[in-house]
Amino acid sequence: MSAIKKKFNPTPYFLLIPCMFIFAVFVFYPFSQTIIHSFSLTNARGVPVEWVGLENYIKLITSVRFRESLKLTLLFAPLVAIPTLLTAYFLAAMAHGKSDHPRASRLYETMFSLPMAIASAPAAAIWFMILSSGKSGILNHILGTDIRWLLDNRYALFSVALVTVWLNLGTSFIFLLTGFRNVPEEIIESARIDGAGYFKRLFRIVTPLASPQIFFVVFLNIITSFQAFAQIRLLTQGGPTYATNVLVYTIYQSAIRDSRFETAFAQSMVLFVIILILTILQFKAEKRTVHYQ
Repeated sequence: MSAIKKKFNPTPYFLLIPCMFIFAVFVFYPFSQTIIHSFSLTNARGVPVEWVGLENYIKLITSVRFRESLKLTLLFAPLVAIPTLLTAYFLAAMAHGKSDHPRASRLYETMFSLPMAIASAPAAAIWFMILSSGKSGILNHILGTDIRWLLDNRYALFSVALVTVWLNLGTSFIFLLTGFRNVPEEIIESARIDGAGYFKRLFRIVTPLASPQIFFVVFLNIITSFQAFAQIRLLTQGGPTYATNVLVYTIYQSAIRDSRFETAFAQSMVLFVIILILTILQFKAEKRTVHYQ
């Protein structure tokens, strides 16, 4: 019996054309141009005028300011990712523990996901009032101190990390709570019948089965920390004395303030390679740490 030949349907391919066009124009083309321009010398408008090979990258390697910016970025990432994960995990566990009380659970969901509704710029303005120096700052007023949270090298990076944690908290909370609620109820009920308490069920059953969401939250927050810009621009502008001058803000300064576009292109490629390496390492670790149902 001959196999039935399926009629070729070109409609799905035509439907992909708009998406592929948008991807090509706004992603692939700019990315390819960034690669090319990073090996070139550009004028004040960012137009390549001379091919210089690896010269831009050599300048970056020998630049003390760039190395310091890279160190700050690698320090800033765990300062954001770890507290965000721990706080979101705690809040998701609280909300999940109230699943038997729908009103309380919905209240927790609303409160803990509120940061998602606030953009980086207004959030930075709110936190600027909280972290301002002197008695005008809300935090200083509460603590009775006069700490320059945003103007002191010792506190500036931690202050910006705190704001970034708050911005990421809502999204992380929603993902973790979804992971907790995806755990089959019959498994939890069986553990409850066997005498397992809430914390034992949380750490021995719920957490391992929600490991895909936990892994995703860790990955998401690391990437987000590497992309943090608006809060730094509005709170510290990379200061004081480059204490919060992470790599993304360094790229902005090189391109917009200094018109050194070739340097900004090279810095962008370094940032891309770092994120790519971290992504590969994380997905390799996924095979050993993530448990799918």
